Amino acid sequence: MTLNEIAYNLLNLLRAGRSHNDENLSVGQIKFNIKHYRAMFIRRDFMRNGLITRHLEQDLGCVSLIKVDASKCPCDFTTACPVYRTTIKIPRTVRFNFSDAITHVGDITGLGRIPIIEPYEVQWLSADKYTANNAKAYMIEDYMYIYNPKGMEQVNIRGVFEDPEELAGIKSCEENCYDANSTFPIPADMVSAITSGLVNGELKLLISTLVDDENDRQQDTQ
Repeated sequence: MTLNEIAYNLLNLLRAGRSHNDENLSVGQIKFNIKHYRAMFIRRDFMRNGLITRHLEQDLGCVSLIKVDASKCPCDFTTACPVYRTTIKIPRTVRFNFSDAITHVGDITGLGRIPIIEPYEVQWLSADKYTANNAKAYMIEDYMYIYNPKGMEQVNIRGVFEDPEELAGIKSCEENCYDANSTFPIPADMVSAITSGLVNGELKLLISTLVDDENDRQQDTQ
């Protein structure tokens, strides 16, 4: 299902099947609540079992890398900085227990994996006896940095993002990474839980508190 299909299904349930044009509750408001519930359920499920289904994941395709200024490298690498970063900002991810929900970083084949570390660990990488020359990934603000990419000009990034629609317009995919016709990244059982929660919760309360003294199905101004 697309996000539009989920939102209009919810709207139809709230209308009790009666369609009319002068709608008080906007589709945009319903979409916001769907995405809020989705993020909340994902975090809850991850806390319970530590697993994440691939149906929640989105792929940013082939994200280009650029070399960073030497002044931003660890002190040992100011003359030959082996650090690159993405040319685009990475959309905000769902928050897991102690990390962001970046599920994969690797080469553009989608198979080779680059370990994700904390930024403060970079200054100690050159002293690592066994993995000093291995590529590592880390986040600073909304950019992903790749230490020692070994000639890679692009990197593949996948994750569970807070707002799947934020991927619309990102050109790192063969086409846009997301558009209105894209399947919304959510399993069917979670759609059912979100629908039930909203129909019987926030949106039901909002519908029931609308003021309509003029009997035109529009909320009156006070």
